[in-house]
Amino acid sequence: MIERFSEYRIMWIFVFFDLPTETKRERKIYADFRKNLIRDGFTMFQFSIYLRHCPSRENADVHIKRVKKMLPKDGYVGILTITDKQFGQMELFRGCQLVTPDNPTQQLELF
Repeated sequence: MIERFSEYRIMWIFVFFDLPTETKRERKIYADFRKNLIRDGFTMFQFSIYLRHCPSRENADVHIKRVKKMLPKDGYVGILTITDKQFGQMELFRGCQLVTPDNPTQQLELF
């Protein structure tokens, strides 16, 4: 049971994207992609950077496949997966001030 919640087993998925928004159609595609990420449990970390907590690598793979299925035809999208241990070592700054990161939103996990 202890290994199940290991900080080396728990994963974070980051989705970085830069999509065109010059036309009304491109803005709709951008909005739909963003809404689909939110529906799949991603939260905004910064503009065009969304993240999701996953209890295991296997679960992360499921969500990565979903992101790949919703990729827009144009633009750039990056997907990065890191462990909870690596995520905990991130330093965040507001201006020159080090800030304490907010606790991630609680996600309900059904077995």
